[in-house]
Amino acid sequence: MKKRAPKAPAQQGMLRIIGGQWRGRKLAFPSVDGLRPTGDRVRETLFNWLQMDIPGSRCLDLFAGAGSLGLEALSRGCAHCTLIEKDTHAHRQLRENLNLLGASDAELVHADALNWLAGYQGPGFDVVFIDPPFSANLWAQAAAGLADHLNPGALIYLEAPAQSSVTCPPHWALHREKRAGDVCYRLYHCL
Repeated sequence: MKKRAPKAPAQQGMLRIIGGQWRGRKLAFPSVDGLRPTGDRVRETLFNWLQMDIPGSRCLDLFAGAGSLGLEALSRGCAHCTLIEKDTHAHRQLRENLNLLGASDAELVHADALNWLAGYQGPGFDVVFIDPPFSANLWAQAAAGLADHLNPGALIYLEAPAQSSVTCPPHWALHREKRAGDVCYRLYHCL
């Protein structure tokens, strides 16, 4: 008797690009445990904060998931975005979405984000998005792993549960902070 290959998760949701060249485009994302794309309102606020910093920047979407932050940055004119995703199904869907959009300025990496950071040898980043699965509690480890990979004046976005206490490096200054329901999102400036 043949063994069946495991089924890919059912397509559960759609995300919409808020602005830029792909504004209004809807893209599928898989049903994966812990994957919750950053909501439209939060993304709109975040990218209003970043509107002068995204064009021409090097971005890193560290726990890409559905890719909502990295894809939004690409749509709005970042020069390059590296998206890191560990889950096979989410990675596969991200690859399809990047191909569908013709996103030539994107690099998609199938890896554990913290392991990838530990071995990364390339150029630094101007904007970094840190939005891991909330249950994994990886904020402090991700922040520590970024130490040698930030360009001077880099901006770091961090999304976490509203009730959580996240410790960031002392050279990160809180620039902006807001809450939306059970989520607190912050933008830090690297001094």
